[in-house]
Amino acid sequence: MDPKKVAQMAADYTAAWNSKSAEAVASFYADNGEIIINRGEPWTGRARVRDMAAGFYADVPDLTLTCDDIRCSGTHAVYVWTFTGHDATTGKPLKISGWEEWELDGALKVVASRGWFDAEDYARQAAG
Repeated sequence: MDPKKVAQMAADYTAAWNSKSAEAVASFYADNGEIIINRGEPWTGRARVRDMAAGFYADVPDLTLTCDDIRCSGTHAVYVWTFTGHDATTGKPLKISGWEEWELDGALKVVASRGWFDAEDYARQAAG
């Protein structure tokens, strides 16, 4: 994989999240692609990835994502991110950092993503 193309894909993925379109986020996944967050249940297939993104938008309506780093080796990439926004229930500000470990196909679609962030820190920030 061309690291410059992977970096551009990561930039486009970030823009998709910032568009607030769950469909745009899901478009970066292979038809049967999946994401698992913090060892939770898998969200498999584009429709389920769309549901996952929609859930984040419901929880953090003003979510803004930044790509802090992208690393790749072969078909594996690590996408390091930070998002900011406000919790929909409490209105408290959030600043959450994490990463996704991607397996990519030849078309630079995510086949598998393993996402990680500190859920306890998220809960603390949301509670204020």
